[in-house]
Amino acid sequence: MEIPPVKLSVFDIGKADAGLLQSKQLYQYILETNVYPNEAEVLKELREITASQPLCLMLSAADEGPIMSLLLKLVNAKKTIEIGVYTGYSLLVIAIDPDRSMFEIGLPFFKKAGVEHKVEFIESIALPVLDKLLEDLSYIRQWCFFHPMPKNEGSFDYAFVDGDKENYVNYHERLLKLVRVGGMILYDNTLWSGTVAWEDDSSHDEEMKAIKDVFVDLNKKLASDTRIQISQLPVGDGLTMCMRLH
Repeated sequence: MEIPPVKLSVFDIGKADAGLLQSKQLYQYILETNVYPNEAEVLKELREITASQPLCLMLSAADEGPIMSLLLKLVNAKKTIEIGVYTGYSLLVIAIDPDRSMFEIGLPFFKKAGVEHKVEFIESIALPVLDKLLEDLSYIRQWCFFHPMPKNEGSFDYAFVDGDKENYVNYHERLLKLVRVGGMILYDNTLWSGTVAWEDDSSHDEEMKAIKDVFVDLNKKLASDTRIQISQLPVGDGLTMCMRLH
């Protein structure tokens, strides 16, 4: 009896050690030349601890870290938000994730770095939290009257999304209201191990196919969205950077 071929699953993403470059030597060269020498010791420790966890494929790629760090400085980010945290290797300020247990692994490292007080962790699925941020009002006094105004619209400088893939398009609409003009929104995994370019996906299992289709659709929508300027980088598992234009 013929044994059917093994289908590619989402867990195969985390097994690759060559990145999207498909060259282990070149990928290691980039890491050892540009990434690891400038990586803070506390981040290195957190990355190594995270890599030992069962769902280590959810860890943001090390070569994405310097890009995000540089962008945060370029936009002078003061107020940021992250959707999908895991252990917090790429953690920003307001962090939303439905599972706090993995965040707890990273917490000692935030304390060690002296930034624990800057992190507001919200244990929840993200859409209700984003909707609540958009609903919150502040009241502006004009003469003798107080006028309600959206409190959080345009108040964030930077957002990073690495949560449930099927909701990326829903997060996008909300984040475009929350992030200021000139601010940045980053989406992780947008090349999905390069499979977005595969015409034949018969080697994928059903989950891989479904998520590939999500990203193919998202990439088209982001590319045609006139409200943003985008750049898609072949780092990690694909990183799409969006700057809000208006």
